[in-house]
Amino acid sequence: MMPSVPVSSDAGVVLAFDVGGTDMKVGLVVGDLGVASHEVLDLQRHRTPLDGARSGDTVCARIVELFHEYAQAHPQQKIAAVGVTVPGIVDEINGVGIYSANLGWQNYPFTATLTAALGVPVAFGHDVAMAGEAEFNLGAATGKSDVAVLVIGTGIAGAFFADGHRIQGAGYAGEVGHALVPGPDGKLVILESLASAGGIARRYGEACGTVVGGARQVLERARAGDVTAVRIWAEAVDALAFSVAQCVAMLGTNTVVLGGGLSMAGSDLFVPLARRVDELLTFQRRPDYVPASLGENAGLIGSALKARSLLTGGTLLTGGTL
Repeated sequence: MMPSVPVSSDAGVVLAFDVGGTDMKVGLVVGDLGVASHEVLDLQRHRTPLDGARSGDTVCARIVELFHEYAQAHPQQKIAAVGVTVPGIVDEINGVGIYSANLGWQNYPFTATLTAALGVPVAFGHDVAMAGEAEFNLGAATGKSDVAVLVIGTGIAGAFFADGHRIQGAGYAGEVGHALVPGPDGKLVILESLASAGGIARRYGEACGTVVGGARQVLERARAGDVTAVRIWAEAVDALAFSVAQCVAMLGTNTVVLGGGLSMAGSDLFVPLARRVDELLTFQRRPDYVPASLGENAGLIGSALKARSLLTGGTLLTGGTL
């Protein structure tokens, strides 16, 4: 893999958006987009203005409003480009939100709509994919070439890099949470039903008839010797290990970056995961496991990375990831 090439702040200030199902984050990203050399100014959170099938229109309208508010509030910062990330299935090349079950749009032309309204270049991408780009270029996987970035929260999604390039699959790559894995009873189930934070809490509640607030409580009970919690946690690790081993075998993954709420489990997740993956592999090289380092702003920073690349002819990386 060729090394990252920091994009100079002379390339311009970027207004970056990370649109989620509940709220949207926005901030001005300035400085060289190299490791630890950028800055996010005036970071704000706003309610995502959802309106069913019209949500594409309402979200874009709010982005336009915020663009003008930021331009007025920060006249010394000339916004040269805008970056937008959204969940769901995303066509990054054509700038289209293909489908989002939670947010309501289908085949919505985000890039065309926003470019016409704002008059500046607009970069568009998938939220987890852009968070993966940020971790790959500036965070936990800097300098690596074959990487799986897994974000494990209510669901599970990922960004996968091979030979220094992210695999896009026309917007369909990365939905690892919906990949099939062997369940405890031998039947095939989707990964996130077993290994997501939501899945862990749900399965424990079903097994015990006790509602818990989340996977953290299940882990606490496992640490205290709760047999059911120990089993549920181990089954989650086994399912995740199966998918990681598949990545290693099929993509040559040698670095696994774990983010999202479940990664906060630390050694309770990392140690048994590495041990189980090792048991599943044969001749393949064993991957390194590292926690994501950019936190909840990774998607926002990845959005800015892609927007900056538009200003430099798509040459943020010599390898051309973006």
